[in-house]
Amino acid sequence: MSPQKNRNFTRRTGVMNRYVYFLLFILISSCSFFESKQKRTQELINEELRHIDWNSVDSYPFFYTCDETATKAQQKICFEETLISHFQETLNDFEFTLTDKESETAAVIFVIDTLGRINVTTIEKDASVLTQMPEFDGVITQSLKNLPKLAPALKRGIPVNTKYRIPVQLNTN
Repeated sequence: MSPQKNRNFTRRTGVMNRYVYFLLFILISSCSFFESKQKRTQELINEELRHIDWNSVDSYPFFYTCDETATKAQQKICFEETLISHFQETLNDFEFTLTDKESETAAVIFVIDTLGRINVTTIEKDASVLTQMPEFDGVITQSLKNLPKLAPALKRGIPVNTKYRIPVQLNTN
């Protein structure tokens, strides 16, 4: 080979090597680019999850008789008023009277699930309530099961379970 051809060949080989190295660099860096982008997305999601207040909801459960376009505060009021009035109507049909002044309050803890169904979790009461009114739990549970249809609470547009505690004032002699 002549020296001129040898120089041209060496020059072309050098240029080709640069292209090959450049393409390899692009290929390697693009893989790490996607990996870092995916990692950054996960970091943003984790950061967002840390800032969510999981103890509050964006909209309260509401009865279909309430206005779903009302403000959150108005929805809460309508929910509570409807719940309490229904509860009082049911309990007025039964005469719950205790002889013991110390056990005049009971607490009903229930969950409204993502489908709007009510499940009684616990009924906190004194032992004397159970002995004086053995039907108390059944009446309370049935009262909650007979509530009008409910829409579940929402958190970021997704139905969520919500837990409530209602104090029940019992009559004493």
